[in-house]
Amino acid sequence: MVLFGFGNSTRSDSSSIQSADSLVTYANPVFEPILADPSVYRDPSTGAFYAYGTQDNWGDGQGSRLVPILQSTDLVHWNLVGTALKEKPTWKSAGGIWAPDVVKVKDQYHMYYAYSTWGDPNPGIGLAIGKSPQGPFTDQGKVFDSKSIDVPNSIDPFYYEDKGKKYLFWGSFSDAPTQGNFGVELTKDGLALAPNAKKFKVAAGDFEAVIIHKRNNYYYFIGSKGSCCEGKKSTYRVLVGRSHTLKGPYLDKNGKDIAERGNGTLVLKGNSRFVGTGHNSRIITDDQKQDWMLYHGIDMHNDRVGSGTSRRVLMLDPIHWQDDWPTVTGDTASFARQAAPYFKK
Repeated sequence: MVLFGFGNSTRSDSSSIQSADSLVTYANPVFEPILADPSVYRDPSTGAFYAYGTQDNWGDGQGSRLVPILQSTDLVHWNLVGTALKEKPTWKSAGGIWAPDVVKVKDQYHMYYAYSTWGDPNPGIGLAIGKSPQGPFTDQGKVFDSKSIDVPNSIDPFYYEDKGKKYLFWGSFSDAPTQGNFGVELTKDGLALAPNAKKFKVAAGDFEAVIIHKRNNYYYFIGSKGSCCEGKKSTYRVLVGRSHTLKGPYLDKNGKDIAERGNGTLVLKGNSRFVGTGHNSRIITDDQKQDWMLYHGIDMHNDRVGSGTSRRVLMLDPIHWQDDWPTVTGDTASFARQAAPYFKK
């Protein structure tokens, strides 16, 4: 919900003052009951935003939605417009479609996704392609799985282009000797691993849900630690490291390499209202150059839907930069009303 107000509306720094015709505020959450592990894409031709989430049963009698798709014009008001997949891919015998990442590659839309069950010994990353951000997406099959690439718990894909090359980052919780979050180069069409591509480690296996963000002279690794899906007991939180090169090393504020377990600088954690805050989207910049992060969280007072699924609602908060480090006000999820993103009509 948003309210239209009068007078001055400011964010935490004076450079982010909204114009008099855009005095709009919002409060979290921006969508409920569920949009977990959000990936957000903006269609440059229409300005519309699309958010994609993990397959979940919302407890509304509609069953398990195969990658729900939401649409918005302002990051605050979201409407369900469909699902990305009409049927589950067949390259695994069991599992859910998790943590989709949707990007435009040339003239098509690629949806990289994880296919896994809880405790899966061999999860993997697949690819589906669509002609529109609204889909439908047609599955192209497996890109790789944990056994073939020798990384346990290979989920949470993230696509990134740098200096004319395409990469996929991934990885998730594990304490096995080969654990970690990794990147690997893709072919020029983004459909497969590049010939003779060698994976490179960027973070330890106490992270998951990696995104890479480039700003000024730094690459930022932003990822989540803790438990995502235990209702009000969830401990998810967002941490960061930065590097001068894409392949790392990524260091936290204390100069410690996040490829070693236990490191990382806090960006966002839960509080008395929202817990399990994490798995954020790419950073989105509004028309006043303010950066924003969408992520999921769990309301302490309404933590599960009727199906028993954790009620991971969609959250939105501004990112501020201090000494070239991303921060969220108070290092925690907001629930007070605040200035909304500004986009020119």
